[in-house]
Amino acid sequence: MSVFATASGIGSWPGTVARTAAEIVVGELAGALAHLVELPARGVGADTLGRAGALLVDVAIDTVPRGYRIAARPGAVTRRAVSLLDEDMDALEEAWEAAGLRGGGRPVKVQAPGPITLAAGLELANGHRAITDPGALRDLAASLGEGVGAHRAALARRLETPVVVQLDEPSLPSALGGRLTGVTSLSPIAPLDEAVAEALLDTCVGGVGTEVLLHSCAPELPWNLLARSGIGAVSVDAGTLRAADLDGVAAFVETGRAVMLGVVPAAAPERRPSAEEVAGAVVAVTDRLGFGRSALRDRIGVTPACGLAGATTQWARTAIELARTAAAAFADDPDAI
Repeated sequence: MSVFATASGIGSWPGTVARTAAEIVVGELAGALAHLVELPARGVGADTLGRAGALLVDVAIDTVPRGYRIAARPGAVTRRAVSLLDEDMDALEEAWEAAGLRGGGRPVKVQAPGPITLAAGLELANGHRAITDPGALRDLAASLGEGVGAHRAALARRLETPVVVQLDEPSLPSALGGRLTGVTSLSPIAPLDEAVAEALLDTCVGGVGTEVLLHSCAPELPWNLLARSGIGAVSVDAGTLRAADLDGVAAFVETGRAVMLGVVPAAAPERRPSAEEVAGAVVAVTDRLGFGRSALRDRIGVTPACGLAGATTQWARTAIELARTAAAAFADDPDAI
């Protein structure tokens, strides 16, 4: 059974208090796939790109008016990112210890920006996106893989449990489709070649040294590319899947890998869905893949549709509870849903 054929959160969480967030996530997901929380409301260094400042090896970042830029040397932004990540790891370790889970073998997930999204979001010194420079692209992917691998290993030692990795790639479809904007209209960004994207992902996966999940809430994921890559699972907003995607999902699953379906709303809807309705949303997708439900029971996981940073804390807790309940129902007896 894939470690990803269960329930988890995407990573981002509302609020600014790491210990409270970690206690909730561990309490709701300890029997599934708990994760290190990300609290972007804390500001610089706490969002997806900012967290990379704590992970990259021999690469520093700083802020500019448009976001983040690669810097010549570590400064206040890098130090803040490292401090926030340490705080989050301390909070998870305390919650893990309090729940009596140390050494119990339950896996934990950590998240980081993927190499394409990172290069699309970071500026070079000349103001252009790093993705426009092939050398910077390669260096960032190698640095990220090494840094995330070290981060994963450090957390595994602290918790005495396996740790897997999620790479967030919301910019992947835009990069491949040539939809990233340049500094000006006179400096367009060419589409990223699929072979280059695949090599970047595999470079990063190779450095991480464990099972890797790719997450994206964006539509038009390149399923053929992902099937060729070393990615072990894909997490997707089920609401973005169209008929053309289902063949790709089916082919990906047929290789023995897993898909985590984001079927729980990322923000509180007018009416809370029941666990049965969430489980029904899962089989509404799986029944279109051409396999029997039982054949997929160890290949399908459940998550919120996207990150929960914009939700209330109450809904964030409810969302991962619903994901956990639906995943358990599908794993136990999918034909009964």
